[in-house]
Amino acid sequence: MPLWWWPPAFGLAALIATEVNMGVRSLPDWLPFAMLFAIATGTLLWLGRAEVRVTDGAGEGAVELWVGQAHLPVAVVARSAEVPASAKSAALGRQLDPAAFVMHRAWVGPMVLVVLDDADDPTPYWLLSTRYPDRVLSALRS
Repeated sequence: MPLWWWPPAFGLAALIATEVNMGVRSLPDWLPFAMLFAIATGTLLWLGRAEVRVTDGAGEGAVELWVGQAHLPVAVVARSAEVPASAKSAALGRQLDPAAFVMHRAWVGPMVLVVLDDADDPTPYWLLSTRYPDRVLSALRS
């Protein structure tokens, strides 16, 4: 999530809160500001929450790839590669398999392609937005 999104979000919240204050005189002046600033903060944090990380499994020693709430054992990863920002539109457009798992963030340039080798899973690959594809790829390959 870019830092420059925060001032416009708070500006929009302040504008709407001012409009509410002008329209509803019975409310305390601070209430629309507090509510809308909390909503703006929650929305921005929610938009930035999806992260890509590679962690040890829960006590079993299995390494897992986590993307937001979704997780995948690294043992089923056949291969992985970086998708540069210049090739992102093709990867998300005409080359996209409808059965693929996609976590796309428009404000993040590069992506990582993780091809799966699991006969029980109909998902052919995961396509993930990440700011640090080299770190994710090195963690997957180690």
